[in-house]
Amino acid sequence: QVRLVESGGGVVQSGGSLKLSCAASGMIFSINAMGWYRQAPGKQREFVASITAGGRTNYVDSVKGRFIISRDNAKNTVYLQMNSLKPEDTAIYYCNTAVGRGSYWGQGTQVTVSS
Repeated sequence: QVRLVESGGGVVQSGGSLKLSCAASGMIFSINAMGWYRQAPGKQREFVASITAGGRTNYVDSVKGRFIISRDNAKNTVYLQMNSLKPEDTAIYYCNTAVGRGSYWGQGTQVTVSS
């Protein structure tokens, strides 16, 4: 069974940095694309970044130049390095992958950016 576990969230001041991790199990990690999404209070969940099995990355415009997604296939882990954080980045951040016909989510990790 696919399991995704996020960690690394916390409270940081505006302009600060955080690095999120998502550890995957129950899947062949190296052949799957991975993504990060976020959901702010009162808003819909939105795409943040993704990385293919080959390492190609994609970002939502609002985080380009500030966030970096990466993966370590030896550790079955995907990361999201978040720099120059803004209060509007405050949200629960979720890891996501699709395996076969299923889409899997972690439990989320809270990121709070204070102004």
